[in-house]
Amino acid sequence: MAGSDFWNNQERARQQTDELRKLKSTVAPLQKLVNGGDDLQVLMEFAEEDDSGESEVELRATVDRLTTEIDRVELQVTMSNPADSCSAYLTVQAGEGGTDSADWAQMLLRMYARWAERSDFKVEEIDISPAEEAGIRNATILITGEFVYGYLRGEMGNHRLIRISPFDSAGRRHTAFAAVDVVPEIDDEIDIDIKWDKDIKEDTYRASGAGGQHINKTESAVRLTHIPTGVVAACQNERSQHKNRATARKMLTAKLYQIEIEKREAEVSARRGEKTKIGFGGQTVRNYVLHPDQFVKDARTGTKVGNPQPVLDGDLDLFLESYLRWTLEGASADEENA
Repeated sequence: MAGSDFWNNQERARQQTDELRKLKSTVAPLQKLVNGGDDLQVLMEFAEEDDSGESEVELRATVDRLTTEIDRVELQVTMSNPADSCSAYLTVQAGEGGTDSADWAQMLLRMYARWAERSDFKVEEIDISPAEEAGIRNATILITGEFVYGYLRGEMGNHRLIRISPFDSAGRRHTAFAAVDVVPEIDDEIDIDIKWDKDIKEDTYRASGAGGQHINKTESAVRLTHIPTGVVAACQNERSQHKNRATARKMLTAKLYQIEIEKREAEVSARRGEKTKIGFGGQTVRNYVLHPDQFVKDARTGTKVGNPQPVLDGDLDLFLESYLRWTLEGASADEENA
């Protein structure tokens, strides 16, 4: 990077600076723990000779700080897949439950957007299809930041909401389902064999929602379908059809890459329950209950909180981290059994 010609090739320079940032994010926490271990040794020696107790107080504070750092490093160990460090496309799709399901899908989309904002990640709307009465049929957003996919990959699957429906004049309790899918925004250099001229069907259409006269009066939105697998990627957030096509291609490549990864990780994919029915009888990863009790509980890890509102406002870290630790414990158990 100190070379005089380093920035002559902007794209290559960007890739190398991104690689350096990722390497530093791996090495820096470990070096911090090593230095902290040295500090502990010194503080222990001071505490043995200090009758005032001040060194012991500092020692306890250092232990607490290092314990937190160790927890962070353990979480990073669970995100060792190269794709984990990537940004991520997150898609929410309404399932069984009628209008309540569409409204629930929109609530989930807001929840993840709020989580991203709390984590200082960038959120970009890629595609959205509003429902007839309220909410959305489906939507895709791009969340940009370090290890976004690593944190969110455990969110894939069906999410169930139980509440008194605001759309039921009789005030009855309803159950609604929505599915969440997450794929990494993979680097351009990852090679996925796609026959763009033979295996891809392209449809153009008018973008929905607000966006000015141009975006609604021209067929700027693009939908790509990979015929062999049926995988679909769509984008309508740009006024330019060319830009929407480029984004849809990138997202489709990411989805096909994810399919290849899941073929190699069949057991992990089965745990997530991704391709199940979005409704009764399908595998649910998390339950959000607003009536008669109030709680949110993960069906896999057993993690439970008694106040759903902060979770719906984006306070997801407890659930995301508990899933990562659960996968780490499962991997350790598999190794012991083997």
